[in-house]
Amino acid sequence: MKKLSMSAKVFLGFGIGIVLGMIFQKDILFVKPVGDIFLKLIQMIVIPLIFCSIISGIASIGDIGKLRRIGTKVMGFYIVTTILSTILGLVVSHIIRPGTGFRMYDIQASGEAVKAAEPMSVGSAILGMIPSNPIAALAKGELMQVIVFAVFVGVTITILGDRVSNVKKLIDEGTQIMFKVTDLVMQTTPYGVCALAACSVGEYGLAVFGVMGKFIFTHYMAALSIIVCLYLFIVRGIAKIPLSDFFRKITEVWLVAFSTTSSSGTLPVTLKVVEQEFRVKHELASFTLPLGATVNMNGIAAYYAVTIMFVSQVYGVDLTLAQQASFIFITTLISIGTPGIPNSGIVLTVMLLGTMGLPATIMGMIVGIFRPIDMIHTALNVTGDVVSTLAVARIENMYDEA
Repeated sequence: MKKLSMSAKVFLGFGIGIVLGMIFQKDILFVKPVGDIFLKLIQMIVIPLIFCSIISGIASIGDIGKLRRIGTKVMGFYIVTTILSTILGLVVSHIIRPGTGFRMYDIQASGEAVKAAEPMSVGSAILGMIPSNPIAALAKGELMQVIVFAVFVGVTITILGDRVSNVKKLIDEGTQIMFKVTDLVMQTTPYGVCALAACSVGEYGLAVFGVMGKFIFTHYMAALSIIVCLYLFIVRGIAKIPLSDFFRKITEVWLVAFSTTSSSGTLPVTLKVVEQEFRVKHELASFTLPLGATVNMNGIAAYYAVTIMFVSQVYGVDLTLAQQASFIFITTLISIGTPGIPNSGIVLTVMLLGTMGLPATIMGMIVGIFRPIDMIHTALNVTGDVVSTLAVARIENMYDEA
């Protein structure tokens, strides 16, 4: 068992859970607390992980002048592509409707229909983002307030520079600690997945698998839509790079992204390809790509969109346009705070479902088949970093001459 990769262990736990659910059916529900503990552990690490990673990512810029000029353009591309990725994910989910035809309710539910959280007005949404007490926001898990406070702290650290180098070092070390805590929590994934899968199959039977296959298919169609409708337009229309050259040179990055499922882990290869193959100046690539590996998560944004629509359809919840607009706004903020490490999307999905007023019970099934989903969305993440960098390089004329 020790020689197996985590993905193999998760698939094994998933398979064992399915078999146990088929054999014992509803009698297997006594293992439900194991799955609940797993979900609780995930919820435990969300707030400190987001808080530290956002501050560390912004503070890593270091130069406020660079942040104003090039950073404004880069962040503009990152934010716009994240928003459009979320919208495309929602559109594809509306077309395919992966959760339609399957209904799932919490075991402890009273029989009442699940209701999504009511959307806030623009004014109240903006006001609700600003914490009157940052410590209370951290304690209560007010996600948007924590993100806003973290952004202010990160920008301030960048402005003050060396005067607060010890604080920056502390935050960086805190981020590494939270990455390790996340890794430790994710080591329990096979057991949590086994329990949750067993309970899902025991409660609802094998019908759950048809809907999960459709769920995976929806993610890949959303990814294809983002590449065709968004990335290729930027590459050809703004970066002015022939599509044949782009696909030939980006393939190496995709292979590493697929294998590592980590934007940060793919970063060395991404830097090499962008600088040596696309001939972007080191000054730009060394700034935009590490920043993108931290804050530009187009693939994760699409994942959140498809997953939220899937869960809402499974629970029979019709999200209004206002709720979906609110979701796009929240997703953009959360995507910026998603660490570029494997399985980080799982951690934040639980919090996002809670923010939207949707149950997280089905997350056990999603975790079990997360690897093929994570592969395509990691590839989208790093491709978004590359595409945005190429566009800014063209605008700023920051290509090395051949």
